[in-house]
Amino acid sequence: MSLLAELPSTFLATIIDVLPIITIIFGFQFLVIKKPIPNLKKILIGLFYVIAGLSFFLIGLDEALFPLGRLMAQQLTDPAFIRGSFETAAEALQWTDYVWVYVFAATIGFSTTIAEPSLIAVAIMANNVSGGSISAQGLRVSVAVGVAIGITLGVFRIVTGTPLHYYIITGYVIVLIQTYFAPKMIIGLAYDSGGVTTSTVTVPLVAALGLGLASTIPGRNQLLDGFGLIAFASLFPIMSVMFYAQLSEWRYKKRTQDSKSEIEEVDNAL
Repeated sequence: MSLLAELPSTFLATIIDVLPIITIIFGFQFLVIKKPIPNLKKILIGLFYVIAGLSFFLIGLDEALFPLGRLMAQQLTDPAFIRGSFETAAEALQWTDYVWVYVFAATIGFSTTIAEPSLIAVAIMANNVSGGSISAQGLRVSVAVGVAIGITLGVFRIVTGTPLHYYIITGYVIVLIQTYFAPKMIIGLAYDSGGVTTSTVTVPLVAALGLGLASTIPGRNQLLDGFGLIAFASLFPIMSVMFYAQLSEWRYKKRTQDSKSEIEEVDNAL
């Protein structure tokens, strides 16, 4: 019953949040373009579905994903789970003791990214525009691997308490170097891939995981240490996609060179 009581207020809040977008779109259509909107009834019905879906999604975040992320962080960082004894003090734990936290971070980063609807859409469009030269599945996997590595490193930062800016500055330096050497057609897609990962599926669990870790690991502050995982989830896919493109280009050149060498050997033999 509490969910049903919460639904009207969430629905109203969602309408208020979406109202500026609706105002701009309809305002331009009627005041600037000065043309009627075709299929207005279908558009209004679809708009209602969007608002209703967002409302249910927001309730789902509060009731399921956020608590789940915090619960997993609390359980995985429990000294009784890590050392198998309640007598072990949490202060005695080292960063090497949080192996299962790193494993969980990597797997949750990979799985949520693979299921990310925005990434699926971008991968399909990239495959269509490139005429099949960019594999949709290969792009999704490379982005997911980047997110998995990024979130794992972000969790390591929370566990050790090291400053966030060291990782971010180093990461973007690597990205700039990769941008210079990466195939030109993949650069824009790589940068966009970093943005589409931080969407409806990935962000709630990752944010809840970061806050949960910061609240359960001794000496950490939720505000200072709990946030920042989303930055890792956005940064490392850029690296992984450009690395995937560079590796594919290197393999293609190697196969081409090997083929040329074989042809030259046959010509010399003849």
